[in-house]
Amino acid sequence: MSKFTTILCLLLSLLPIFVLSDDGYNAFVYAGCSLPHYDPGSLYESAVDSSLAALINSAAFTSYSNFTSPSTSLSALYQCRSDLPASVCSSCLHTAVSQLSALCPSAAGATIQLRACLIKYSNESFIGKPDTTLLYKKCGAPAASYGGDVIGMRDAAIGTIQASGGAYRVGGAGYVQAESQCIGDLDTKECSDCVTVAVSQVRSACAYAGAGEVYLGKCYARYWANNGYHPSSSSNSRVDNNDETGKTLAIIIGLIAGVALIIVFLSFIRRAGSEKD
Repeated sequence: MSKFTTILCLLLSLLPIFVLSDDGYNAFVYAGCSLPHYDPGSLYESAVDSSLAALINSAAFTSYSNFTSPSTSLSALYQCRSDLPASVCSSCLHTAVSQLSALCPSAAGATIQLRACLIKYSNESFIGKPDTTLLYKKCGAPAASYGGDVIGMRDAAIGTIQASGGAYRVGGAGYVQAESQCIGDLDTKECSDCVTVAVSQVRSACAYAGAGEVYLGKCYARYWANNGYHPSSSSNSRVDNNDETGKTLAIIIGLIAGVALIIVFLSFIRRAGSEKD
């Protein structure tokens, strides 16, 4: 292999780093802790630690897994966005477990949702049971901040995810995109029912907002503009800017940086060859 080919391969291998460096998959969304706590050194603590470790180890093979411990009445599960690679899922889960131990130390039950993954455990059985309890909502700035018929596009976009099938759903209309996902322990009908409730609640809660998201016990639904518009304020908390526009910009920047480096190295190699002649 020539020196140029070696350098070119090295540069191309760096491009995914540029592309993936700012996707925000590990961004915090919400967390909840139970009031009951377990005793340090107890059998339940050991079960929690071993279940979380087992769940993280499963991330290399599947985007969803659950764990039960009959001896301690512990149930646990994780759910990653099913469109993401295993490496992203694993990274998200590691971050979630680290944050969970800091936010909910010794809690008998806890839930943490990051942008790309969810972890939940409890001493009460919940696996396989539908749950449309509202856990978290966030609405963006008024749609007028975006311009155009955002509300009409919003309704059409979230309508597409309600009408589609599967546990992970994406849709869009105009420059508004929508996304939803159910936890893997729901069957097809339970998932569709949950998404229907989530879509209804995000439309109601964020009636005139240009972006919004609702997280229920077993699913979520969210929508956002994808044409460069970003809300200047939020009625509940900050609005997520991790949209497809940001990803596209990251890709472009990464490619430009890679090409620039290639040009620099080509110039260096040609200069070195000229000096030898």
